[in-house]
Amino acid sequence: MPRPREFDPETVLNQAMLRFWERGYRATSIEDLVKATGVKPGSIYSAFPGGKHALFVKSLERYSKLVVPRKLGELEAPGASVAEVRGYFDGLVRDLLSPEGRQGCLLVNTAIEKAAEDDEAAAVVRGHLARLERCMTRALENAVRRGEVRASLDASGSAKLLVATCQGLMVVGKANPDEAVLRAIVDNAFAALS
Repeated sequence: MPRPREFDPETVLNQAMLRFWERGYRATSIEDLVKATGVKPGSIYSAFPGGKHALFVKSLERYSKLVVPRKLGELEAPGASVAEVRGYFDGLVRDLLSPEGRQGCLLVNTAIEKAAEDDEAAAVVRGHLARLERCMTRALENAVRRGEVRASLDASGSAKLLVATCQGLMVVGKANPDEAVLRAIVDNAFAALS
């Protein structure tokens, strides 16, 4: 008869997510996860078949469910428009200028570190990018209808460009958290909508 778990898998998942977010996949060892969670390696492997990789993918999914909605904020609202898109970008800049924000987005970090070689991780990243693109497309369609942007704006194409811009912004911000540089990137991206 198997022994009952002496830990809460959700708590372990939260702690693992934070460790992967802070250090990345490769720099996080099983020993790091044991220290972060207080759970023995055998118990991690038992609770998360597939070990470190399975725990990583579950951490990405958890990040997408818990952290991403807070970051998207009003951009996910059906009535979102240009102000909410701008608010999202302004929030990214604020985050990147803070010590905690310099660790970036777990999904962007994963795209850089692992997505080219890890289909499961890439699928979670693609899901996030698609979600972001849907939000921005809807907001830009609303903006066109309201006359907030030029009537000829290709909402779908512009949303793709804004998604690429925000991903690039997060990469630039990790290496060069200079507010003037980050604001210039955002201002130029929005100038294209006028």
